[in-house]
Amino acid sequence: MSTWEELASAALVGTDRRPYHGVLLEDAAVEVARRRAGRRPDEAAPPEPAPGEERPAVAGRAADRLVRIMGGEHERLLTEWLTAAAGTGRRVPAYVLPDLLERGRRDRSIRVCLGVLAGRRGRWLAGRNPAWAYLLEEPTGETWELGGAADRRAHLKALRAADPAQARQLLESTWERETPDDRAEFVEVLADGLSMDDEPFLESALDDRRREVRQAAANLLTRLPGSRLSQRMAERVRTFVTIAGNSITIEAPGACDKAMERDGVRPKPPRGFGERAWWLQQIIARAPLSVWGRPAARLLKMKIPDWDADVKTAWVRAAVLQKDPEWARAMFGWDPIADLLESLPPDEQQELAAGFVREHDLDSQLIMVLGGVSSHWREGLATAVLRKIVKVATTQPWNLGELVKLAGEHIDPALFPLAESYSPVEPIQQVAALLRFRADMHKELFLPEETR
Repeated sequence: MSTWEELASAALVGTDRRPYHGVLLEDAAVEVARRRAGRRPDEAAPPEPAPGEERPAVAGRAADRLVRIMGGEHERLLTEWLTAAAGTGRRVPAYVLPDLLERGRRDRSIRVCLGVLAGRRGRWLAGRNPAWAYLLEEPTGETWELGGAADRRAHLKALRAADPAQARQLLESTWERETPDDRAEFVEVLADGLSMDDEPFLESALDDRRREVRQAAANLLTRLPGSRLSQRMAERVRTFVTIAGNSITIEAPGACDKAMERDGVRPKPPRGFGERAWWLQQIIARAPLSVWGRPAARLLKMKIPDWDADVKTAWVRAAVLQKDPEWARAMFGWDPIADLLESLPPDEQQELAAGFVREHDLDSQLIMVLGGVSSHWREGLATAVLRKIVKVATTQPWNLGELVKLAGEHIDPALFPLAESYSPVEPIQQVAALLRFRADMHKELFLPEETR
């Protein structure tokens, strides 16, 4: 009889990649019935007892708060709790482990924290429940050859962090056998540790039949000013841009040839877009920003008689793709979007966001901008947001609740006294209550283990 792991692996990767001797579905049905029925106590020796722990557990109060969060009380704070707890080097007590490991089975984003928090008891449990075996997994060649898509991506990502060249070489070794969807996702993993060493492989990926693969490769090559793609795009810009004095003259491309398509330019525009404007935007977005020869702030003040909005929209996209702080800073003033903030340090993110909050009405754009600002928000941004909440509290706009949640989840929890005293209006007091919840949460993580 095949083991459940053998059956699941064959089903996930396909019998072409992992030959299975037998009738897969019939054997799987039998194994499911066996697992549901359980096993007789005398079928196997009892397991070895769990080993003793090496590290102390978080305090009882901290663990109880974790249970409350997992039970639905401010559930969006789970990642913050786990990250902070893992940073202390402690573990969670045994009674929390089953629910936490089960959550990790469904949510891969928290697994890195569980490697610390589960302790030796968690690994002991994971060895007895195949659903929790992810806690024991180490990157291996077998994972890459036989694992499911998500496991293979995680393996490639871990290897990329440790050895970028080896990760790229591993991907190259199986590239021709990968599915189009997997190829597109695997290319994106190369964003971490990206360098000119990756350029030959990414250049070859521009010939892929799948558009998503070509787009992913072009996006990464755009971040490499020395890449052949970047230089080709720069040459295209030079053919239709003329800068003289305080004016930028644009002659948009009149056609999209095969070479442009290979470099990631999509020929068919979205609904409502003209073809020439669409091609123009894509070429400018992928050309090195240095091709313009002037600071972004100066270029924004120059006159562009034709295609003004299209050029500036493309500059925004270029600043995002190339992660250029100077251009991101300048373009945020023209089009304040959250993606531009990612290229800036936290202090500057908060400064720009605070100015935007003060000057802008509460709408979906304001929510998105704030969602792109790194935590923890300090007093300047916190005060701007609290003032906005008070201003709109009487009218109760539909997105006030989301603004209150963002404030409570991202403002530095040490500022809860500021929120408590800022205004008695109910939304502000909701922010203050959530900040106090978070402040207590962090404080409890440093209490002695015996404290409850």
